[in-house]
Amino acid sequence: MDGLYALKPWYARRLSGVRAALARRGVSPDALTAAGVGCAALAAAALAWLPAPLAALPVAVLLAARLAFANLDGALARDTGRTTRRGALLNELGDRAADLVVLAGFLALAAPWLVALAALAATLPSWVSLAGAAAGAPRLNGGPVGKTERCLLVVLAAATGWAVPVLAVLAAGSALTALVRLGRLWGELA
Repeated sequence: MDGLYALKPWYARRLSGVRAALARRGVSPDALTAAGVGCAALAAAALAWLPAPLAALPVAVLLAARLAFANLDGALARDTGRTTRRGALLNELGDRAADLVVLAGFLALAAPWLVALAALAATLPSWVSLAGAAAGAPRLNGGPVGKTERCLLVVLAAATGWAVPVLAVLAAGSALTALVRLGRLWGELA
């Protein structure tokens, strides 16, 4: 059950021209990671400050850019032979920071405890995947509510103003995703 993550190879192929142009210009993969976090912060600001449905377009565009940067940073590093352990660390920290920053935009729209619960739940799938990788299993991605689905849920909230229901679905779906990944890893490591 990979969810929208199954589209990653297709999406990566669509970004190959962009990757080639970035490589020719000598752009750092770490700069792309930082740009992804910046797009997440701008999406959070649009979510917090613009009313629904006016927030939908800027949030969607900024989160699409955030996902593109998340795809491009590692691919560019591999394409240019600039993969490093520090870059891998920065990539993981950037992904987690971008997730949390986007959800911070909900602080203007919902109770802080619900935003905190959704933020904690949104990090669970990655914690499970990283723990599995540390134990020697392959790194798992995707699931019922992975990174891409979380971004779509945020766009839904921006379009409709349904912050509380979206946060509840995001929290429950992220917890389910963590459990699905844990089950797969449990079997993998048996």
